[in-house]
Amino acid sequence: MTKMNAVGWFDIYVNDLDRALAFYEAMLGSKLEPMGDPTGETQMMSFPAEMNAYGAGGALTKAPHAGPGVGGTIVYFMVEDCAEQQERATKAGGSVVRQKFSIGEFGWVLLCLDTEGNMIGFNSMK
Repeated sequence: MTKMNAVGWFDIYVNDLDRALAFYEAMLGSKLEPMGDPTGETQMMSFPAEMNAYGAGGALTKAPHAGPGVGGTIVYFMVEDCAEQQERATKAGGSVVRQKFSIGEFGWVLLCLDTEGNMIGFNSMK
């Protein structure tokens, strides 16, 4: 049996795709790409991803069967220095929940709320 990482994909559910798109593009400093849905039920914008590289790809997803909110799962975006995202958060329409803090040998983490009310994290080594 081949070993694989536990997470292969993620969806961040949104109510307002345009608003969420503007937030994530501002926070990450990169453009998301439209993504087709064979079911025709959802609208999706994919985060930049290299499917053969370490980590998981994902998308902002507007769907009739799920919505945003704080509670269970948190997606952590890998960034150069999460202090940068801390400065961008409110300007992009979100808010900082917990300022950049150390997680020891695993670097630093910042916790934010996006424009849709989802809790997200940013992780950096400096």
